[in-house]
Amino acid sequence: MNKIKILLAEDDFNLGKILTSYLEAKGYSIVLCVNGQEAYQAYLDEPFDICLIDVMMPVKDGFTLTKEIRKADKEIPIVFLTAKSMHDDIIKGFSLGGDDFITKPFSMEVLLARIEAVLRRSKDAGDKTVISVYQVGKYKFDPLNQTLNLKDNEIKLTSKEAELLRLLCEHMNDVLDRTYALNKIWNNDSYFNARSMDVYITKLRKYLKEDSNIELLNVHGVGFKLIVNS
Repeated sequence: MNKIKILLAEDDFNLGKILTSYLEAKGYSIVLCVNGQEAYQAYLDEPFDICLIDVMMPVKDGFTLTKEIRKADKEIPIVFLTAKSMHDDIIKGFSLGGDDFITKPFSMEVLLARIEAVLRRSKDAGDKTVISVYQVGKYKFDPLNQTLNLKDNEIKLTSKEAELLRLLCEHMNDVLDRTYALNKIWNNDSYFNARSMDVYITKLRKYLKEDSNIELLNVHGVGFKLIVNS
């Protein structure tokens, strides 16, 4: 069984090491980052099951980091670690998509209980929303079989085309971050891979052109947006 992987963003290195040792002893896999920028890069580089994010960090604070993660992934659980218990900060954290707040100092047992509770809620929600076939306007997209169907016409997609369309469907009517997509599909955001992705976007536009209610837009400097008008 694969270990649950936690992204831990904590600028207090000593506390970070203590938390890492404790959670590893409890069977979790931990990646410790000491600022928000380092944490965001780690998030882009590999998949995680949950994020523990300190609010006050150098280079990039926890709220900014959360905004960037939420642009790419609306589902991953995020728990804030904070030395402050100010009402406004808590409201802001939840409004940005945080799932829980833990105020320092906290006991390790409480931290573990909160992590387990958030993961349970996330799993329950995920079990209810598994999508095997996406309805994209008049099209049916089957990511597992890599097919796109319109009435009796079936288009067989390449693996990269299917992966890219799946990410676009997951972010339908919202922006898919370019860097996130490159790291998820190509494992790096090099210039060559970016140009390859542009080619695949052009191909997907061609495949979807039979439905005038579908738009696949470039969002300059950010990414792409699959719009399906009802």
